[in-house]
Amino acid sequence: MQPISKGVWLCILSQSLFGIMYLFSAWMLPLSGTDVFVLRMIGSLFAILAILLPIMGLAGLKTFIRNELGSSWKRWLIFLMGSALAGSQFWLFMWAPVNGEGVNVAVGYFLFPLVMAFGGYLWFKERLTLLQKMALFLAALGVAHELWATQTFSWTSLWVCLGYPPYYLSRRAMKTPALQGLTLDIIFISIPCFIYLAFQPNVTDIIVSDSRYWLLVPLLGLISAVSVTANLKSALLLPVSLFSMMSYLEPSLLFLFAIWFLHTPVNESAYLTYFFIWSGLLLLMLNSAYAWRANQRLRHA
Repeated sequence: MQPISKGVWLCILSQSLFGIMYLFSAWMLPLSGTDVFVLRMIGSLFAILAILLPIMGLAGLKTFIRNELGSSWKRWLIFLMGSALAGSQFWLFMWAPVNGEGVNVAVGYFLFPLVMAFGGYLWFKERLTLLQKMALFLAALGVAHELWATQTFSWTSLWVCLGYPPYYLSRRAMKTPALQGLTLDIIFISIPCFIYLAFQPNVTDIIVSDSRYWLLVPLLGLISAVSVTANLKSALLLPVSLFSMMSYLEPSLLFLFAIWFLHTPVNESAYLTYFFIWSGLLLLMLNSAYAWRANQRLRHA
């Protein structure tokens, strides 16, 4: 199989698994969203160490810590702040579906690539194409309409679209390797999760007393690890523009699953907001498609 074809299938696999993982909070009731998040991170820790550690080796992780972080307290502080941001996003991902915020979080993921494009322009001075500028303008119209119609905008949407970009942009600025950075993130995030579980004996009691959790808990950790690993691998195999375009599959699945399976209500006025945001995403997809085609022509020139 050609690398690009392999990358496409891995990307589809990862995006689909992210969508399925969104439903686990509902499947694992009466555990709370926070309980499911804690179990996901602990399960992910063991699964990622089992999957990723053989790939990069413990020596690779030690080398990253020694060479990239070392004794610089500033780099450690930036890295730990990034881990905290990622942890808050992982928590929100599992908390939102069972607290009526499933659609709003999906909207946040729709807005995320638009904010990333703007963040790249501000932080790295990357030039925006005409299509990217138009996409940002349409997204701004969508947010403005929501503010006008409801006098508010969901904090969960804002937390995703404004909280995730600093994590990715700071990791890019630090040139953090994906595998090592992710493994270290999971290790740091898992520490408070173990503490939380130690002070919540009722969570353990529920898991022990109901046999369905014996399958769901390890499956959640495995799906989390496989989805992240497949996503990282596809990012290495695919051109950036094509990978960015395919990454819009996840928020689409989250939005549909939130409505179809979680039965999250949607106000009629919100559909105009979504129209503006989705129109902006369509322009970004077209921009990514043009960039990919341009790269293909250069390769075959």
